[in-house]
Amino acid sequence: MVTREPGVTGPRVGRLRGTPRPQPGRGRPAGSPGTPVTPTRSRLASPVRDPQRDPPTPVDPHGATLPALAIIGRGRLGTALARAAAGAGLRSRLAGREDAIDAGRGSEAALLCVPDEAIPEAAANVVAAIPPLELVGHTSGATGLDALDAAVEAGASAFSLHPLQTVPDAKADLGGAACAIAGSDPRALEFARRLAERLGLRPFELAEEHRAAYHAAASIASNFLVALEESAAGLLAATGVSEPRELLAPLVLRSAANWSERGREALTGPIARGDAATVERHLDALRESAPELVALYEALAERTRELAGDGTGARAEPHDGTGAATATGAGVPSDEGSR
Repeated sequence: MVTREPGVTGPRVGRLRGTPRPQPGRGRPAGSPGTPVTPTRSRLASPVRDPQRDPPTPVDPHGATLPALAIIGRGRLGTALARAAAGAGLRSRLAGREDAIDAGRGSEAALLCVPDEAIPEAAANVVAAIPPLELVGHTSGATGLDALDAAVEAGASAFSLHPLQTVPDAKADLGGAACAIAGSDPRALEFARRLAERLGLRPFELAEEHRAAYHAAASIASNFLVALEESAAGLLAATGVSEPRELLAPLVLRSAANWSERGREALTGPIARGDAATVERHLDALRESAPELVALYEALAERTRELAGDGTGARAEPHDGTGAATATGAGVPSDEGSR
């Protein structure tokens, strides 16, 4: 029989009758009966805002009200940012590109959440608002501030704000994500920083000359990951296994968590331990079942060899005969078997 702890509300999830009650300092802080202790997660393992770890954003951390903001673009990112702005109590409005001029009226700043190629035209449209805008920015990671030249020529300062987060739909929670910012002058850069903070993001300054490399890194980390996992799922499905994504998901998530904590030391598997015979069997299977993946496998195998043998993550993992490799340096058996 299960009993409810004193002071606990909600679903009846408690201890078994006859088991000892938790004591102060053992699972609960002293003086806080009924309040379970939730372990604080690291930002690497949980980059999205964690209420147990991250304090709420102040009403205005800089002691001043941000300029009224027009968010232009009703796509996934624009809508997600508009939701975040509303939640932060910012003076803001969301509008489509066709309503850019109207949205600019009564606003002091505009944030263009439009495709890269549409930024120059959107900037030219939004600065036609009267009275003129003081700040105009975009959310592109790869496009420079020069795409906002029309706004600068009209007297506005230019900025950019790019959340380093995947946005699969308009309900995406961006809180806690890093955010690349830039500004055409100190005022614009400071506005971008303040706006990012109010939206619950963690801003960092990105130099214009590094934009392409930065965005390439983001694409490798996010877009290519999806492509890789779809390739793996397709190969697994070809073996007759049903629900390959469901089966692979725990492996993918664990691998990502391991990398976030250990970096390249998270490498396991036949290449990391120098098992050339298994690698060749992989390639034989791919040539027969999925020849389109052979070049991809070979390229990734070469990169894996470089990471495993460059002197910082180098190791030939010993094999225990059961398929489980040992992660040298960590001193613990790998939980990924012979993968």
